[in-house]
Amino acid sequence: MPTPKNNTTSFHVSGMHCASCASNIQRKLKKTPGVSNASVNYANEQATVDFDQKKTGEKDFEKAIKSIGYTAHFEGEENSDLAEQERTKELDSLKKTLIISGGLMLVLLTSMLPGMPMFMSSPWLLWLLATPIQFWAGKRFYQGAWSGLKNGSSNMDTLVALGTSVAYFYSVAVTVFASWFNQYGIEQHVYFEAGAAIITFILLGKYLEIRAKARTSSAIKELLNLQAKTAMVRQGDDWVEVPIEQVKLGDFVLVKPGQKIPVDGVVIEGMSAVDESMVTGESIPVEKTKGDKVVGATMNQSGSIQIKAEKIGSETMLANIIRLVKAAQGSKPPIQALVDTIASYFVPVVIVTALVTFAVWMIFGPDPRFPLALVSMINVLIIACPCALGLATPTSLMVGMGIGAKNGILIKDARALEIANKVKAVVFDKTGTLTEGKPAVQQVEIFHEDKTRTLAILKAVEELSHHPLAQAIVSYVDRHLKGKAVKKIVVSSFTDVPGRGVEAKVSGKNILVGNQSLLTQKNLSLTAQQQKMISSLAEQGHTVVSMTIDAKLAVILSIADALKSSSAETVATLKKMGIESIMLTGDNKQAATTIAKQAGITEFVAEVLPDQKEQTIRDLRKRFPVLAMVGDGINDAPALAAADVGIAMGGGTDVAIESAGITLLRSDISLVPAALRLSHATMTNIRQNLFWAFGYNVVLIPVAMGALYPFFGVLLNPMLAGGAMAFSSVSVVFNALRLRNTKLQ
Repeated sequence: MPTPKNNTTSFHVSGMHCASCASNIQRKLKKTPGVSNASVNYANEQATVDFDQKKTGEKDFEKAIKSIGYTAHFEGEENSDLAEQERTKELDSLKKTLIISGGLMLVLLTSMLPGMPMFMSSPWLLWLLATPIQFWAGKRFYQGAWSGLKNGSSNMDTLVALGTSVAYFYSVAVTVFASWFNQYGIEQHVYFEAGAAIITFILLGKYLEIRAKARTSSAIKELLNLQAKTAMVRQGDDWVEVPIEQVKLGDFVLVKPGQKIPVDGVVIEGMSAVDESMVTGESIPVEKTKGDKVVGATMNQSGSIQIKAEKIGSETMLANIIRLVKAAQGSKPPIQALVDTIASYFVPVVIVTALVTFAVWMIFGPDPRFPLALVSMINVLIIACPCALGLATPTSLMVGMGIGAKNGILIKDARALEIANKVKAVVFDKTGTLTEGKPAVQQVEIFHEDKTRTLAILKAVEELSHHPLAQAIVSYVDRHLKGKAVKKIVVSSFTDVPGRGVEAKVSGKNILVGNQSLLTQKNLSLTAQQQKMISSLAEQGHTVVSMTIDAKLAVILSIADALKSSSAETVATLKKMGIESIMLTGDNKQAATTIAKQAGITEFVAEVLPDQKEQTIRDLRKRFPVLAMVGDGINDAPALAAADVGIAMGGGTDVAIESAGITLLRSDISLVPAALRLSHATMTNIRQNLFWAFGYNVVLIPVAMGALYPFFGVLLNPMLAGGAMAFSSVSVVFNALRLRNTKLQ
């Protein structure tokens, strides 16, 4: 029997406005015949479906999604642009809705103040003001509730639609049938302002959520902007500049100093130093000669090189990074998961309880049964009205994010703030995160008696060098010679020795500045102590540069990326919090070992490329279910997106910042434990809010059902039910404000 041919397709879905929408769509797709698996991500509004193309296809998916109120958009419709356009449109629409509903709500609340004119408290006026909020501003909640109902589930939208509808329609009944209520001596009270407040505040939370989510898509734009737009391609005997899209496999491409390498390839002619920090994280440029591989979007720094194109378009390293970021960004769980889980059980229980209450009063209650049963049922629904539930999460998040901003911690993604509370390990990128991110002279040993003149000669020679490390040496000498009178040094016969260093003459003396291979090439001998010193520095991962004067060793310098002053303290703080620190770097093992030891880190992974970093994060998650990644480079983007929590350094690249859920506005990693403390405090506050949101209601539900009536003849007045609901909301807001007292450091 032939194996069915399975296909996988991804497409954009418009119309989602909460995590429950994604769950409903996913459930519907999985029920479609021929679909083996389906995943719908609310964060990037993408659906991924595995299916048997002989049994089903895109038209079936489109039909299934349309049947529950959403729209699928397949390839050819510029999905990424479409998604961005829709988010922009929705934000504009929500903003206008909030302005109008907020204004109407303020008038409603003002009408309740003492001393207002009588006409302001007229139920008919309140009804007029509340109606557009209920059905125009609240339309999305009815749509979400209906979508859930069609899929046999309940969600936050169900709560909002049910609670506000009961408050609204009960108030309409009291307004229209006031005489009937008077006939039975039932006190009248309308709840128009309650429904209006619920809808307006929850819409505000939605607006903030969508605005934060809209920014996550710009990471892909930043990556795309890294690519060279044109390339110099050899056509016959000429070099012709062509758009990058016209470069073909096997083309010969010329890359001049200061230009981006346009495609992945191999050097066929020339020599240069290439800054590959976006790929490897290594701050020191890499020497490239004939036969060496180069990566598209890296920067050619010194010499001109010719390369042969081996990977173009979607096959390049940069394109692969973009795919990884897209896939990893879509794997983050939504912040509303806890609330939606509670709501899924809470709503059916409340509805059943209200119906049971009505039935019991109709069967066993005293006369007049119907109005007493109706009031008791409405009491139950009003007690359970989700105003506080809708405020529980967004109020804490808004306060928590504000505290973070004041302390230099930008929470770009609310989901990251939730998940950071559970982090058990933090993975640090090395270059630019734990270290300063640029080469600097670490150690210097001068063997010549006149140290000042020796350093002056070194500076004079290195100023003529094009090598990237030369600037680090010149900067070091400048600092040490500052304020000292130095006779001008005249350099003659300067020669660049490719891959090794430079030769020059100063006042008739032969000067060499370069690496160990240059000394070997010139047959220069070193003492055992000098050789031991060079070997020791090299074993630490340092780049060793030596200077000789007339064949005698004068200076040994080691150049490396220095550890930040706050790194070791941050690692120690995390250890006290019960969180393990792990270092991940594209640098060599020797350099990684040295930095890890200095920082107090016992576990590290070295010599990893971007796709390997992302895979390493996934492997580490088998040991640590919740993992945070801290980085600053383009090469960190996939790992930042793949981690449960991505934390970017504010001084890093835009791509890293956009790929992470949390950004440290200062390049200070001591803010990492502060961000985790903020997450813990915020999530604790949210749980407390949820308790307040349900606590008063749950305690008063038996009273609302009429539990006190048989004993004391007391039936809860709907006004008191509304008061309990309002009090729980006030408790939530005041509890959220307590977050302002949180100490992060």
